[in-house]
Amino acid sequence: MEHVVIAGGGPTGLWLAAELRLAGTPVTVLETRPERDPHSKALTLHPRTLEILAFRGVAEPFLAEGRRIPSGHFGGLDERMDFGALDTPYPFTLALPQARTEELLEAHAVASGADVRRGHRVTGLTQDEDGVTLGVTGPDGPYTLRAAFAVGCDGTRSTVREAAGIAFPGTDATTWGWLGDVVLDDPPPGAVYAASGPAGGIMVVPLPGGVHRIVGGDPDSNGPDHPGELTLDALRAKVTRLAGTDFGMRDPSWLSRFGNATRQAAAYREGRVLLAGDAAHMHYPAGGVGLNVGLQDATNLGWKLASTLAGTAPDGLLDSYHTERHPVGADLLLSTRAQTALMNAHSPEGQDLRTLLSGLIAGVPEFSRSLAERLSALGVAYPPATLGHPLTGHRAPNLELGPGTDLFTLLRPGRHVLVDFTGAPAPAPVPAPGAVTHTAPGPDARPAWAQVATALIRPDGHVAWASPSRQP
Repeated sequence: MEHVVIAGGGPTGLWLAAELRLAGTPVTVLETRPERDPHSKALTLHPRTLEILAFRGVAEPFLAEGRRIPSGHFGGLDERMDFGALDTPYPFTLALPQARTEELLEAHAVASGADVRRGHRVTGLTQDEDGVTLGVTGPDGPYTLRAAFAVGCDGTRSTVREAAGIAFPGTDATTWGWLGDVVLDDPPPGAVYAASGPAGGIMVVPLPGGVHRIVGGDPDSNGPDHPGELTLDALRAKVTRLAGTDFGMRDPSWLSRFGNATRQAAAYREGRVLLAGDAAHMHYPAGGVGLNVGLQDATNLGWKLASTLAGTAPDGLLDSYHTERHPVGADLLLSTRAQTALMNAHSPEGQDLRTLLSGLIAGVPEFSRSLAERLSALGVAYPPATLGHPLTGHRAPNLELGPGTDLFTLLRPGRHVLVDFTGAPAPAPVPAPGAVTHTAPGPDARPAWAQVATALIRPDGHVAWASPSRQP
């Protein structure tokens, strides 16, 4: 029996496979596409995602190839949030095409021992008390796989979600954005060009290989019906109207439209079937957060599912995946809806709202930082089941734990990390099987951590518990 079968070999499925393999869990990834999609829907890796890659020891290839952008936008507002104010080793977004991100993640998953099968499509499933039976069509015809659990990472049209009977409520598209990956003979300077006004808004971002991505929206794109295929002439007309020039665009490699349909799975778990990434939430691609939230779903789920299979999970641990990540998904939909409204605020009143909020970002650092923490996912915190230390459930920063040692390094094996800040030789009790223990020379300098004597950090980098004494 396959312990876990993952439907979908995109970024979320590949990262989940690698997370499961950290614990030695056998895993098979079934991906419909025979070859990787050369078109990159996503371009952005946010700070929290970079932290996750770092505490598994695989961030360097991404950092070496990606382009660092020290700011981010909210709803295409003119003033950008300064990520330099964030408490992270990665105070920037990383621009890297999804096709390359996916290639790096697949190499990591395969090196971890995952069985990645391309050209294999899940056609349906049934489940019982002991496992899941999946119908699959592969290059050599149909076959079945038996698994202890199945995870749907197979996108917004998820076969796994539908077969499990999980509802996907939400709203249909009412407006459409557009994008073009084109060559520009006269590109704008800088890492990001943006222009907005009553006629709409655009952004221009350079990609590898001498290509630029132009993405935007305008009042002509509003309405419930798909406005047809995007042509180069139509893109040129839109860009010229909004920017005053077409930047010498030619040779499109990809032209596309995307809508603001917004949906979320009613449950992230139904028996032995779970959902992650786009199979669990669908939204307008505002802020470039979709791929990131999918990887963060997988990081939360991986260790919980592996512990459940190993028989070491406490009661309710796997159910906590839905409890913790469903609210994050709901907040994602709230944020992207709000940003969609701002991006489509073409009326005089809407323009005034944009001006007001831009002024707050520029003039109120606390407001800018709050938005940046929300967009970057550094502010995600999971409410504890019972009252405890205020840090419980929050993301742990990369604590410096002595010469040459930090928290992210200790998290690489994918196990709990117990940190004892008292400096005493005897280790504190460890209420987590297989936890890594580390004695730090003294407390962390951050105000929230200054009085912490011991803390247990989960494999996903969130605080399981913290205490001002050596006892939990």
